[in-house]
Amino acid sequence: MSEQPYPTTPLTSARVIPDANWHARSKASLSTGERAADLMRNGMGSWRFVFAFLAFMGVWAVLNSVTRGWDPYPFILLNLFLSMLAGLQGAILLIAAKRQDAIAADLAQHDYDTNVAAKHDVEVLLEATAEQLRLLRQLHDDLAGRLDRLDRGPAAPAAPAG
Repeated sequence: MSEQPYPTTPLTSARVIPDANWHARSKASLSTGERAADLMRNGMGSWRFVFAFLAFMGVWAVLNSVTRGWDPYPFILLNLFLSMLAGLQGAILLIAAKRQDAIAADLAQHDYDTNVAAKHDVEVLLEATAEQLRLLRQLHDDLAGRLDRLDRGPAAPAAPAG
C-alpha cells in the first residue's frame, strides 16, 4: 500500500500570494510630488475650497470697491491670479489623473494575481475531489461485490471423491 489515498499537493497556492495590504504599500511608495498633488487635488475638489474661494473673491471685490484699493474695479490683478490658478489646477488635475491611471493598472494586476492564485487553488481542490470520488467509487464497487457474494450464500461444498 505505497499509494497514498489523498493528494499530497498543498491546498493553498504557493505560486502567487497577492499582497493583502496593497493600499498601505502603495501610499508608502509615493514621492513628495505625488503626495502634494494628492493633497492639492483633495483640497481643491472640496466644498470647503469652493466656499473659501468665493469668500476670498467677495472680500477682494468689497475691499477694492469700497476703498481706493490696490486693484480698482475691473479687478485686473484678480483676473491674473484667477488665470494662474486655473492653469495650476489643470496641471494638478492632470498629475492626479495620471496617478489614478497608475493606481488602476496596479489594482488590475493585483486582481489578476489574486484570480490566478484562486484558479490554482480551485484546480487543486478539484483534483482532491476527483481523487475522493475515485476512492468512493472503488469502495462502493468493493462493498457491492461483497454484498453480492453474501446474497449468493456460502459456496456449495465439494462432493466427496469416491
